[in-house]
Amino acid sequence: MFDFDSLFGLMEAFPDEQSCIDHLRSIRWRDGEFCPYCGSNRVHHFSDRKTFKCGECRQRFSIKVGTIFENTKLPLRKWFMAIWLITNHPKGIASVTLAKDLKITQKTAWFVLHRLRHAARTNSFNAPLKGDVEADSTFVGGKEKNKHAKDRKGGTQGGAGKAIVLGMIERDGELRAEHVRDHKAKTVQGKVRTNVAKGSAVLTDEDASFVGLGDAYTHLSVNHSKGEYVRLGGFVHTNSIESVWALLKRQIIGIHHWVSPKHLQRYVDEMSWRFNRRDMKVTPRMNDLFACVEGRLTYKALIA
Repeated sequence: MFDFDSLFGLMEAFPDEQSCIDHLRSIRWRDGEFCPYCGSNRVHHFSDRKTFKCGECRQRFSIKVGTIFENTKLPLRKWFMAIWLITNHPKGIASVTLAKDLKITQKTAWFVLHRLRHAARTNSFNAPLKGDVEADSTFVGGKEKNKHAKDRKGGTQGGAGKAIVLGMIERDGELRAEHVRDHKAKTVQGKVRTNVAKGSAVLTDEDASFVGLGDAYTHLSVNHSKGEYVRLGGFVHTNSIESVWALLKRQIIGIHHWVSPKHLQRYVDEMSWRFNRRDMKVTPRMNDLFACVEGRLTYKALIA
């Protein structure tokens, strides 16, 4: 089993394309070989060690078919470098920087990063958050005074003209964050009820959108507008989720500088994926992303 703690160590572990193919195959087929076209387990190998053929549908394929790597013109070694960079830099990496590091175009680097964010997305959850759960929302978008006159929405309160991200974090546990369409109580509380087990303690600030959760949860809050940030002996606070927002803002402002509302969820998914694996070592964290590469994302679908 490979173990590396640096980009140099990664390149030593995977000195050529075949070593990358073999590693991807070992993870993708860890539970048994299968055809990406029909799902059959009758897979025939060729002497080139790069291609296979299904014994049922007779299709010939590589280990990349049906994954985010399908039809890529980049060697897997460059993909492996990109995966190391996006999984180990706490705030991610900009497409311009990745383009220089991998000696590819910025457009290609942008598409590579979005395909990796596609792999890091969360489609479903195994279990609801429980115990002590902090919930909060944040607004993402530039200041109105810094925008062109034609782009200004008017007003500065309540996140006017900004995108809204709602987050919930189980203390010492998992984070879930989502770009939501509005800040209404129905939307906010609907997300909480979907993601948090009944009977849990939901800890928030004074945001009125959370008022009404008391029927299914122990809802406790602090009033930031009155200078209250912690109470009940330090139990009631939203410090954990607010530290997540600080990380997200540093990622957007410091690394990417600007993200469109259209793609905001992808950046939120990337941040959440890394945050939820913050205690993992380098190699297991990389392999965890390799285990999520099923499902192709085309450039046409990305920019649609």
